[in-house]
Amino acid sequence: MIKRIWYNLRMFCSKNEEAFLDFGQRLGGLLQAGDTLVLTGELGAGKTTFTKGIAKGLGIHQMIKSPTYTIVRQYEGRLPLYHLDIYRIGDDPDSIDLDAFLYGQGVTVIEWGDLLGEGVLNDYLEIEITPQGQERQIRLIGHGPRSQALAKEVLNG
Repeated sequence: MIKRIWYNLRMFCSKNEEAFLDFGQRLGGLLQAGDTLVLTGELGAGKTTFTKGIAKGLGIHQMIKSPTYTIVRQYEGRLPLYHLDIYRIGDDPDSIDLDAFLYGQGVTVIEWGDLLGEGVLNDYLEIEITPQGQERQIRLIGHGPRSQALAKEVLNG
């Protein structure tokens, strides 16, 4: 069983969305091919907004849109970004070819990835976004050695 390590980070994002995007950009700048991020939080928490920051860190200048209805959007930058929203596929990960994204040469960001269930993903960084009044609390949970190192690096950088 993989030991999970988590870190809390509280940000004033609604008043200063730029700080929220900057944090995502800092994380995007640290990502390597094969990294997987799982974004969790209620509807409207800021998952797609955070992905915009990640994309900036990957050198992507395209407009980032929610993949809610398309399931997957792909963007090209320093590394390819595979942006998935699996809310509509529920707990049936076999309805799309996740392996093509998880084991490709890019970075995979999965919104609602907590719906996949245990054992589908290996080493991934879970980013839990929780609105709290005019703030957003971000909780980083490393599920494996690479994601734990990434969480430490982004928080200490």
